Amino acid sequence: MLEELVRAAVFGDKRAIARLISIAENDGASARKILKSLYPYTGKAHIIGITGAPGTGKSTLVNELAKEYRLRGLKVGIVAVDPSSPFTGGAILGDRIRMRDLYNDPGVFIRSMATRGSLGGLARATADAVKILDAAGYEKILVETVGAGQTEVDIASTAHTTIVVEVPGLGDDIQAIKAGLLEIADVFVVNKADLEGADGVVLNLETMMSLGNSAKIFHHGILMEIKASFDAHRVQWRPPVCKTIATRGEGIKALVEAIERHWAFLKGSGAWEEKERLRASREIEEILRMELLRRILAKVDREAIGEILDKVVKRELDPYTAAEKIAGVGEL
Repeated sequence: MLEELVRAAVFGDKRAIARLISIAENDGASARKILKSLYPYTGKAHIIGITGAPGTGKSTLVNELAKEYRLRGLKVGIVAVDPSSPFTGGAILGDRIRMRDLYNDPGVFIRSMATRGSLGGLARATADAVKILDAAGYEKILVETVGAGQTEVDIASTAHTTIVVEVPGLGDDIQAIKAGLLEIADVFVVNKADLEGADGVVLNLETMMSLGNSAKIFHHGILMEIKASFDAHRVQWRPPVCKTIATRGEGIKALVEAIERHWAFLKGSGAWEEKERLRASREIEEILRMELLRRILAKVDREAIGEILDKVVKRELDPYTAAEKIAGVGEL
């Protein structure tokens, strides 16, 4: 059954792709078997991440990018991550509504995913969904983060090209520095560029770019040092700032050209291999972390964990010692 699904997905069967992503979301042995089978077919797609604060128009921008890539004859996969309720675990997958004009396009596959409590702007299974779409032959895979704000930096370890979306009127014009988004951007987009203040946002971003990688900047009267975390290829690539009005499709062609220039830069400079190595390293580390946690918890019964938790609550045991006891497979 799984082998048939994998075979069908590789040949582009949308129902098989959807089924495989659902299995990946539920994790477990079946998911691992699927992903192991699909891995040799991956590595061809260009993964493009779109992140930014809520209200910046990310979904509309993704919709327009997909349409432009379709005009260029390319197959487009979209993974849109929505926040899930901390109370019910459910999510309103609104991207399916905002991107409804793409649904009948046979060259587009759209999947909305709930975060299910994951931090960093992506769902746990986002990387797995990207692999499945990659193996299925989608050439451009657009990953839209949840839109939670300052912690959305996980996308940089998933995407080859990361687009950070800003809009006028969000208040602090250098919010991007505090959010860490400055460091992860390969392309900046100032969306809703018809609003007052758009040119100011562009100017501020351009100014920050010109400050260099280890510059200092005054913020609220305090001289702040912008820590240099750039790797070698980032020194060579200056993120362009593109203005768009996504609701009217304006500026989209220029944005796609900027994305394609970054793609060409990655391929031509050797940075592609560097990014792939970094992605693989972080993915293996995450899998190891999850596997070790699963193995440790499997050796400790629920009653023993409950006793440890009781002691922590009563201040008879600190959390560090508690974790050490659990890792030591239940020596109470």
